[in-house]
Amino acid sequence: MYNPCIIIKLVYQMKGILKIYLPVLLTVMLMSMSRDIYSLHIIGGDVVYKCLGKDSVKNEVRFQITFTMYRDSKSNGADFDDPANFGIYRGSGNSWTFVRTVGGIRVQDKRDIDIMNNNPCILVPVNVGVQSGKYIFEVTLPIINETYMIAFQRCCRNTTILNLAMPGSTGAAFTTEITPDAQRACNNSPTFNSFPPVVICVNRPINYNHSAKDIDGDSLVYEFCNPLTAGGTDGATTPGSPSSCTGVTPSPQNCRPPFDFVTFNTPNFTFDKPMGGNPVVNINPLTGIIGGSPNLLGQYVVGVCVKEYRNGKLIGTLRRDFQFNVTTCEVAVVADLKASAKTQNNYTINSCGDFTIDFLNLSTDVRYIQNYYWEFDIKGKKELYDTRNVSVTFPGLGSYTATMILNKDIPGLAECSDTASITVNLYPSINADFDFQYDTCVAGPVIFKDKSASGAGPIQKWSWNFQEGVSAMQNPIFEYEKPGLKTARLIVDDINLCKDTLIKTINYFPVPSLLVIEPNTFTGCQPASIFFDNLSTPIDDTYEFEWQFGDGNTSDVLSPTNTYKDVGTYTVSLKLISPIGCETVKTWPNLIKVVPSPVAGFSFTPEEPSLINNTVQFIDESKDAVAYLWKFDSLAISLVKDPSYTFRDTGVFNIQQIVLHPSGCSDTASVLLPIYPLVKLFVPTAFTPNNDGLNDDFIPKGIFEGLRNYSFTIWNRWGDKIFDTDNFLEGWNGLRNNSGAVAPPGVYAYVIEYIDPLGDTKTLKGHCTLIR
Repeated sequence: MYNPCIIIKLVYQMKGILKIYLPVLLTVMLMSMSRDIYSLHIIGGDVVYKCLGKDSVKNEVRFQITFTMYRDSKSNGADFDDPANFGIYRGSGNSWTFVRTVGGIRVQDKRDIDIMNNNPCILVPVNVGVQSGKYIFEVTLPIINETYMIAFQRCCRNTTILNLAMPGSTGAAFTTEITPDAQRACNNSPTFNSFPPVVICVNRPINYNHSAKDIDGDSLVYEFCNPLTAGGTDGATTPGSPSSCTGVTPSPQNCRPPFDFVTFNTPNFTFDKPMGGNPVVNINPLTGIIGGSPNLLGQYVVGVCVKEYRNGKLIGTLRRDFQFNVTTCEVAVVADLKASAKTQNNYTINSCGDFTIDFLNLSTDVRYIQNYYWEFDIKGKKELYDTRNVSVTFPGLGSYTATMILNKDIPGLAECSDTASITVNLYPSINADFDFQYDTCVAGPVIFKDKSASGAGPIQKWSWNFQEGVSAMQNPIFEYEKPGLKTARLIVDDINLCKDTLIKTINYFPVPSLLVIEPNTFTGCQPASIFFDNLSTPIDDTYEFEWQFGDGNTSDVLSPTNTYKDVGTYTVSLKLISPIGCETVKTWPNLIKVVPSPVAGFSFTPEEPSLINNTVQFIDESKDAVAYLWKFDSLAISLVKDPSYTFRDTGVFNIQQIVLHPSGCSDTASVLLPIYPLVKLFVPTAFTPNNDGLNDDFIPKGIFEGLRNYSFTIWNRWGDKIFDTDNFLEGWNGLRNNSGAVAPPGVYAYVIEYIDPLGDTKTLKGHCTLIR
């Protein structure tokens, strides 16, 4: 079942190795800028062979060759060569002879590798991808006393590899050697059991099985060995022929063994210590298990050789080199539970008086947790549980230990396991308690008395909350400012830090010990509107109020307003009743005094002043006044009783009269006074259009200032309009529309319409006589 539990960060954190490998990294950056699709893709590969039969007559043996190549499918590098060419050579050591080229071999069985096979607890980042492809062909070889080598050469590897010098220009040679003993015995080479690990977690132990099997039953010995290199960047990122020995696809005929070893970045990396580590990454020679703990982030090329022995004699070597990715891993399974205190994976749960504990499991991520293991040590006896949450009843006071393990003993999920160490402390119970007393009808302090107790000894701490205040005293005294259903909360602590809480309700509705009111004034001018601010405490709107203002008026609100209409002195009283029926009364004799006020008033003449008649006389009509102040808008003021004022401009003016009584009270009267342009029209009754210069036109005369939307029309007796104008300077000359036919003598009607300065529409109608 796929169960990823390790989240791998996408970005390699170089940290401590950055300084050591800065030159390498700079080279990698420069080369990556020139990457093209013809290189930078090789992850690894291996070549195996299978004997198909031996012809003793012809002294020949036939083998099936299988080359499995692994490429980086996410690097935008080259795809598999299709077809590919292989070289066959004979010889040994530094002396090899070209036999022939096996060409035109097509790639087959291309597939994306499930790189989770070796570690199902790793979530691989999206930029890591591996693809495999196989090249399979058969060869018939004469049995000779020399070794055959079958080789595939290709460039290049990924530029981001850290343990090689100039990895971007380093190619690979994948070979297999068929020794004379293997030829004569029709031997089969070993084959690897599984795909090698791609992603490894830094600073975590590894335990990857890199073993192989041999169908002939030969003994196998494992070791790290030097990967081989061939080719270069010619024909890709550098000029030259791609088939040259420094090209991306070297010619098998021209580029013969021996092949060079890759160059490691010594002294930090060597072929037998390809990844460093603490402990150093190693391979068990008998089992093929790769162990150790890599401690440096990066990508590494590792070579693994499997030596094949028969009856104690080496008859062949299987080689594989591969790219490993060491990155930072984050465990996605984390043990956690609700506790009184926790430090890393140590949890403390304290219980005071309750011996049954419900353990609330907060462990994550639930998707990756396959089992739960709880182990409790109760007086030397183990109790085991396997549910996510457990409830345990302990026998009595004391300290107990427990362990919770996630994914316990699941093969292949060691990195997905986490443990919580638990300490349970069962303490004596603690009980919070208190009493209180107060006068329920008269406001005053509430006296609280602590009655709490703990089986562990005296109470160590008191925390009171009264809604309107707090206290840390054992027996506090507190006075509420507002009435209501109050809550008093007490939290007590004992020496074991055990806590208990008690909340009680206080029905706090007393009447004030003293009624306090504050009028906004004690002396008012008739009629006097006075606001009474009730400053008594503690009260609110839930109380009943009975106000008597001394003038026959009453009120039932908390802070009322009363209007005194008559002159005099008034006694005020207030009766207050609380929601629980408590009462209090207070009287304030002669609290309010109301004195006489004058009555302002005036008239003016003319009643419709204008710019023609713009001097206005104001006549005082006030009562009981001894002093006067006139305000003519913002234009002027006057202190005389009956002033006059001349307005120099049109407009609407606010005229105020303020009068003063001997008591000091005042009154104000005001009016908005319009001063408009005067519109007066005079319409003649006849005219004589004979061009003698006298009464030749029929035209209204007068004052037109301020007039709007003027219209002047003439109509004959048949209702025919024979003249109209909107220009008050234009009259009728006796011709139709002042330019047409001559109108006969007779009586004609006129209509004059306009809007005056007050905005009113005016219409004047009449008759005129045309005389010729």
